[in-house]
Amino acid sequence: MTVRVAVIYYSATGSVHALARAVAEGATATGADVRLRRVAELAPDAAIDQNPLWRRHIDATATVAEATVDDLAWADAFAFGTPTRFGAPAAQLKQFIDQTGGLWREGGLAGKPVTAFTSAFHRHGGSEATILSLANVFYHWGALIVPPGFTDPVVSAAGGNPYGTSFVSGPDGGGPDAAALAAAEYQGRRLAEIATRLHGALAASRS
Repeated sequence: MTVRVAVIYYSATGSVHALARAVAEGATATGADVRLRRVAELAPDAAIDQNPLWRRHIDATATVAEATVDDLAWADAFAFGTPTRFGAPAAQLKQFIDQTGGLWREGGLAGKPVTAFTSAFHRHGGSEATILSLANVFYHWGALIVPPGFTDPVVSAAGGNPYGTSFVSGPDGGGPDAAALAAAEYQGRRLAEIATRLHGALAASRS
């Protein structure tokens, strides 16, 4: 059975978008059916226009489909990406998550593998705290958290974050380097592989 993976993210200036694409590519490489979805932008145009990088990214990704709760119902596994905002997920991603109450009550999120990734301006800007904050949501859902751990050398090469891929954008606003993208691709592949193994085990138990 082909597993279905939803990669859902928010990105302001492009770093998390690039990581999300790499996660999606990793999952796709396993044969998974993947949906790459951005959550809705909440900031007003006046705020976005104050940052040329933000405006440029918003315009460049306008064709990326917007995430809906139906994408979570469709998926067998999820990957969530967000920049860190004071050690927590961005409001845009949190607003999307806050719409999942109905699906959660129906049990539509329970038992599904999930992973998370992030980007921050500073090396100690809250990357781990942001991923751990998202884990609190996943506990409530009853989802199965799939961290990259130190299960492949690419994790250490990208800075050694076993909670999830993280990238430090820094003052130049540059996108993720090759090491971070490789770690993100591995994280997506690992998520899809575990989802496939889980589906195989469930199918075997029912036969």
